[in-house]
Amino acid sequence: MGKCCSLWVHFFFLLWCTAKAWSQQRDPSQVPCFFIFGDSLVDNGNNNGILTLARANYMPYGVDFPSGTTGRFTNGRTFVDILAQLLGFDSYIPPFASARGRQLLRGVNYASGAAGIRDETGNNLGDHMAMNQQVENFARTVEVLRRFFRGDSNSLNAYLSKCIFYVGMGSNDYLNNYFMPDFYSTHSDFTPQAYAAALLKDYLQQLTNLHGLGARKIVVTSVGQIGCIPYELARYNGNDSKCNEEINNAITIFNSGLKRLVDQFNKGQLPGSKFVYLDSFASSKDLVANARRYGFEVVDKGCCGVGKNNGQITCLPLQQACDDRSKYIFWDAFHPTEVANILLAKKAFSSTSKVFAYPINIQQLAML
Repeated sequence: MGKCCSLWVHFFFLLWCTAKAWSQQRDPSQVPCFFIFGDSLVDNGNNNGILTLARANYMPYGVDFPSGTTGRFTNGRTFVDILAQLLGFDSYIPPFASARGRQLLRGVNYASGAAGIRDETGNNLGDHMAMNQQVENFARTVEVLRRFFRGDSNSLNAYLSKCIFYVGMGSNDYLNNYFMPDFYSTHSDFTPQAYAAALLKDYLQQLTNLHGLGARKIVVTSVGQIGCIPYELARYNGNDSKCNEEINNAITIFNSGLKRLVDQFNKGQLPGSKFVYLDSFASSKDLVANARRYGFEVVDKGCCGVGKNNGQITCLPLQQACDDRSKYIFWDAFHPTEVANILLAKKAFSSTSKVFAYPINIQQLAML
């Protein structure tokens, strides 16, 4: 009798181990889902079907991406594509424009080229989904997800609390708003300090709304060195610095305020949440400063573009891009190459330096 019982215990133990192994093989991701909010740095096709100049659904965009042109504003994978892989997802997070059904359980990318914190940002380029609209789209997704949990809000909230939420906003609020005085009045209406404060006030509300919809593990990114991108270098005639430091200085005010906001959130302002601040300004500066070590040879020109620094006009349809993309930090007038995105994503995911990811990195956030 004891031997028989022992055999049954052994049988069920093997069955449990097999089921567990099959489960892990079937869903290797470290978190159940990944939701993405942002602009063209992470847009993966949401702008393809709308009336806008902020589109990338033509060659040579996607020249190095497995499925070719998709609407990603680079030659290959974006920053969040690589983060999704590092998090263990076996496929990329789908754009809101095409995500349907059970796909939503793995996450959605709501990012839209030209989008900003302010609703009017990017209007000079045409239609887009600003941050407020992206949060509304997530609210719609939550209502669909509620059906998969049979209306059980507690189970849905428990599920969402394990997911990673990436939010990268602010670049266009400077590039396609504050420093475009011919189209917008913000530069004359606000000092750099007052504008940063206004942006942060709106951003605080948007992040609070995301928290109210169930977000708990939230990654926010600072604005990168916009004063050093090919688009700005092609327009800048200053003598003191190669980059436009007026733009970089204004961005630094916003970034400092955003980091303080993250500290407030992590001290209990949004209960149960954990925020990570990614310093895109520092990480992009590091790429340029240590370009040779990373294998880059060209730090101030787009691989694809027209005019000075390949930045006066961004990459045009069917234009011939550079042959060796791995030598370039910038793909076009605005966006990094896939190789640069890989380096930036790896820093954000596993860097032990609080300079790039603060107070913890994304890998540590996923494990909480």
